[in-house]
Amino acid sequence: MKTRSKLIAAAAAAGLAGTVGLLGANADAASPTVAPGGNFNLSVWELQEPVGSPGSPTTIPSSELQGANGYQDSYFYTDTRDGAMTFWAPEKGVTTPNSNYARSELREMNSNGTPADWALSGTHKLSATLRVVSVTSNVCVGQIHLGSGGSSTKPLIELYYHSNGDIVAGLENSPSGGQTTHTVGHVSIGKTWTYTIGVSGGNTVNLTVNGSTTHYAIPSSFDAYKQYFKAGSYNQSSSNSTTNGARVAFYGLTVSHSS
Repeated sequence: MKTRSKLIAAAAAAGLAGTVGLLGANADAASPTVAPGGNFNLSVWELQEPVGSPGSPTTIPSSELQGANGYQDSYFYTDTRDGAMTFWAPEKGVTTPNSNYARSELREMNSNGTPADWALSGTHKLSATLRVVSVTSNVCVGQIHLGSGGSSTKPLIELYYHSNGDIVAGLENSPSGGQTTHTVGHVSIGKTWTYTIGVSGGNTVNLTVNGSTTHYAIPSSFDAYKQYFKAGSYNQSSSNSTTNGARVAFYGLTVSHSS
């Protein structure tokens, strides 16, 4: 296991200075030689991959993701150079029934193994330190998604990274669809950045990108719905290519909830 000083040196060499404290559960735990579950708390996540049968992507449960010997493959793995939890989503891959795009993405779960499904009341935050290694068009790297409460399969908010470096928030206008976008930052491809996506007071989305915060009112049409977080590489382009796509490396990923 790397010492803290060696980890800092490795991160600095990879252009990650200033992000080490967010690696995994803590800096001392980060290692490039273990599965993602050895560096990150994956007890509250399950993984969806761009393989499986049409309309039914393979899902890896939290129990298989956890620990240094946890699940990893070519779509979800630890980068052996810097310990990043890395997600690969090609343009050609198995998709969910309600999407045309492949994903390698974590879905929030409860610690007892049931799907997370929390009310808008209270304070809920998803925080990440990451870099987009490659992307064809754009990729969703974090979202709050609608859970129970109705028939909608829409997100409340999606955070996109575009190939030109723009970071864009997409806010759903209502559970029936329609998205308004806001450019909230710009980071060159391959550079490390941070975000926090959260809700508070039952009626406000709070989005912080590289320390700059914006607030968005949640339309009352979402009040009946509960929510859950997602994070990873949800590619936003499709083709017959298995080599083009979006690769996203995470150096920190945490979730918090309070009443």
